[in-house]
Amino acid sequence: MTTSSPANPAIVSWARSAIAPKGGAFNALLPHEIAAPVLQTLLARTHLHGDQIDAVVLGNAMGAGGNPARMTALAAGLPQTCAAISVDSQCCAGLDAVGMAIGLIASGQAEFVIAGGVEAWSRAPIRQTRPLLATELPTAYERPAFAPDPAQDPDLLEAASEHAFARQFSRAQQDAYALLSHERALRAQQSSMLHDLITMADCDRDMYPRHIDPARAARMPVIAHARADEARRFGLSALTVSAKADGAAMVLLASDRACQRAGISAPALWLASASIGGDSRMPLTAAATAAKAVLHRHGNRQASDMHAIELHDAFAAQGLSFCEDLGLQPEDINTLGGGLARGHPIGASGAVALVSLLNTLQLQQMTDSTTPRIGLAAIAGAGGLGSACMVQMEISR
Repeated sequence: MTTSSPANPAIVSWARSAIAPKGGAFNALLPHEIAAPVLQTLLARTHLHGDQIDAVVLGNAMGAGGNPARMTALAAGLPQTCAAISVDSQCCAGLDAVGMAIGLIASGQAEFVIAGGVEAWSRAPIRQTRPLLATELPTAYERPAFAPDPAQDPDLLEAASEHAFARQFSRAQQDAYALLSHERALRAQQSSMLHDLITMADCDRDMYPRHIDPARAARMPVIAHARADEARRFGLSALTVSAKADGAAMVLLASDRACQRAGISAPALWLASASIGGDSRMPLTAAATAAKAVLHRHGNRQASDMHAIELHDAFAAQGLSFCEDLGLQPEDINTLGGGLARGHPIGASGAVALVSLLNTLQLQQMTDSTTPRIGLAAIAGAGGLGSACMVQMEISR
């Protein structure tokens, strides 16, 4: 499914929480308690009132049911009449939620929508399957199935290991990719470049990025490797796998008519998006497939045409193959550090990538206000899903 609105709905504002490792700063917070302050920040920054918001659409993967979007809308003080839709396409959920919100605006069903994703991995329910017989005990499980045939549904760590071996990404290449992500994230923090980030629970920065000596990185043990990789030359270390995390990210979207009526000059436009499905046995490749779909959909562009590209890289091997498939270098993506440096709040990660992209484009626009900046965000999800979008920063007038 690929979508693009002729009216190009506006992106009025964006914000995110810090990303905190599971068990860290947001350990006691439920999803709506992380998401509501982000939503309220969007309203405050744009001077809009809650009763002007027609809908809230949020991605969430670990909540195991319920409606986190509704909980967030009410916790943030939005009126009872505000529609609320929760989306679960696992890692893609945050970006898919934004795409669905764009659809509400493009179809005339809404004029102002807040969309994104939230994850409180620290407070995720303990999962169990109900027994068939009264004499049996429930069976605990860590993750649900993402394909009906177990042979088509590998564990993601296993899939990443096999992917790294199949593409021949050495341990050294993966380490170098991950170290670059941490280096860039630290530089962004030290230079106060994260204008999109709000303080919550006394946490005003992403907690996971850190300085890591390359020699120390090389000594980290291999935590997974392909079955055929007996020498572990292409194995994964903890450094090259995105950490479990909590966080939220959202954007405030509006129709052109709503912006005119409210006297809002939106800084960015939504150009196109794609939500696709691929081979469930190779889920890491779906981000590149979705990115290619968006590039084709909007003028048959090339990745090199983009001023910034943001990939939520759950694995270093995924980031390396994404770059290869799109004719890029690791230095060409994730200017402020990617998912490997921030962590992976599953249902929010796609929205975090989008917010980071918008922040990057805005920083670029500050140094050159004469050229409309165009960027791409992408993410892959369990089960072989992929999601991507293209946005444009408007020239300040």
